[in-house]
Amino acid sequence: MDYLETERKLSYYFKGRSVSLLRYAMGIIFFWYGALKVSGDSPVDELVMQALPWVENHLFVSLIGIWEMAIGLFLFFKRFLRYGLILLFLHFPGTFLPLFTKPEACFTWIPFGLTLEGQYIFKNLILISAGLVILSTLHNRPRKGNSPSGQSE
Repeated sequence: MDYLETERKLSYYFKGRSVSLLRYAMGIIFFWYGALKVSGDSPVDELVMQALPWVENHLFVSLIGIWEMAIGLFLFFKRFLRYGLILLFLHFPGTFLPLFTKPEACFTWIPFGLTLEGQYIFKNLILISAGLVILSTLHNRPRKGNSPSGQSE
């Protein structure tokens, strides 16, 4: 069996499974990160509190953690997937807030030199893209008048 045949078989095998694996992986990540915030063990607790000057205690960070845990749980169950995606996309604008409120914590050299915190924030671009991939699977048939590629005929 040559490389292309192996690639083709793997492609067909994962075609029906990859989005589910993506949902579960994101569910684990969000639940885990949320649980760390609720327990007070998240490495970004301090960054969140610095980025939001009106936050004076850990309660707000815990609420964000509960929100993230809910996203994680909703991503695990197809029945609740829509709720998870809504919470996910409402969550993301806030994750970029430290880039504007505490740029010195995110950059060593604006806009290219990222600190570890800045890298942690920018990885959300991948999670946003993954959420869009999951969103794209909610409805399987193309709209009337559109080809399957999404281009008008």
